[in-house]
Amino acid sequence: MPFNPKSLIDNTPMTRLQYGTVIVCLIMNMIDGMDVTLIAYTAPAIAKAWTIGPQALGVVFSAGLIGMTVGTLLVAPLGDRIGRKNLILISAGIIGICIYITAYSTSINMLLIFRFLSGIGIGSMLANTAALTAEYTPDKTKDFWVSFIVGGYPLGAVIAGLVSARVIPIHGWERMFIYAGLSSLITLPLILFFLSESMDYYIKHQPLNALSKVNSILQKMKHSTIDQLPQRINKQAVLPINKLLSSEYKIPSIQLWIAMFMALAAVYFLTSWIPKLATNAGLPMQLAIYAGTVFNLGALFGIITQGYLSSRFGLKKTIGVFLIITSVLMASFGLFIGSSLLLLLVGLLGFGIQGGWVGLYACAARMYPTEFRATGIGWALSAGRVGGIVGPILGGVLIGAGLSLVNNFIVFAIPTLIAGLLTLKISSKKIS
Repeated sequence: MPFNPKSLIDNTPMTRLQYGTVIVCLIMNMIDGMDVTLIAYTAPAIAKAWTIGPQALGVVFSAGLIGMTVGTLLVAPLGDRIGRKNLILISAGIIGICIYITAYSTSINMLLIFRFLSGIGIGSMLANTAALTAEYTPDKTKDFWVSFIVGGYPLGAVIAGLVSARVIPIHGWERMFIYAGLSSLITLPLILFFLSESMDYYIKHQPLNALSKVNSILQKMKHSTIDQLPQRINKQAVLPINKLLSSEYKIPSIQLWIAMFMALAAVYFLTSWIPKLATNAGLPMQLAIYAGTVFNLGALFGIITQGYLSSRFGLKKTIGVFLIITSVLMASFGLFIGSSLLLLLVGLLGFGIQGGWVGLYACAARMYPTEFRATGIGWALSAGRVGGIVGPILGGVLIGAGLSLVNNFIVFAIPTLIAGLLTLKISSKKIS
């Protein structure tokens, strides 16, 4: 019988190598979360130092998201060709260099360019860590592990927020980008020496020395080695997007893309604007930063909880409920203004919205096969990034036009509700 790594992983206990792969992917998503949200934490200080308004900040927020869209749409699919590990390594290098030099920005235009370039690395990183985790974890717990590693994203954001609250008032916003850039660069040896490439990738693509590389992984997992690789099936070349829109994947792909768009429009409105909105509401800068930290701390618990509940009750039902409840909380934001419960609400919003959209991430990892999994995840995330671009820009326009905090949250409760309802209807048989 031909060797089947999926069957081996599904039917044997996880090994140290698999846990190690999951942990490295978690750390890389922590770095991503830190780098993405850093602009939100530094925005009040940049606005004050450069005397710029909310519309300009909205464009800066979206520049990083445009880069992430390019990364997930055009760069992430390269992981299906050159390997997940190689692309994760390249992405980490791009992120580290671009985040570091952001500290030396002296104008909005420079900030836009550096945020765009770092976004390319972040976008390609996210899709491939999810794909690699999906390929190294058993089918029955895959949804949990994919959600778990994406939980590194808000964890990194929490760390960035806590450090920003102490560093920015004393040393300025530039110092935070220096710290974040160096943190990204020191992960390169971690990826190089401790991250394992996907066995599925080696078997499906069979690059040079693929057999010895598969056997090296099997030895580290304490499994028997193999004498030869299964025969490679040379399929007629088809553009990945054509595969995503083939008869089996067309409807669920479109449903997933729309849900991602709606969910991430709300996510990035909240993550980008919560510290600035808190400042506008009269909180000191340090407490405003902590509001963003509370949001991301809630997100961390929401993602882990969603992963656990999804493994028990199914992805679609769990994600749908998370997003629908979050839309109700957003619409009721006005009831909490001036209340001591406001920070609790912020934490609950992070719990629900982040737990919900990360579940959509797990849907993409489960829906598509290895041959174009990174492409499928990348395109789904790209649809979300478009929503993520629209969210902060729309938020900046609405805030600049004088729309109240309450009405802003009501506006963004609508796409959150649509995302929840649509998730319940995703028609893929591969998603529970």
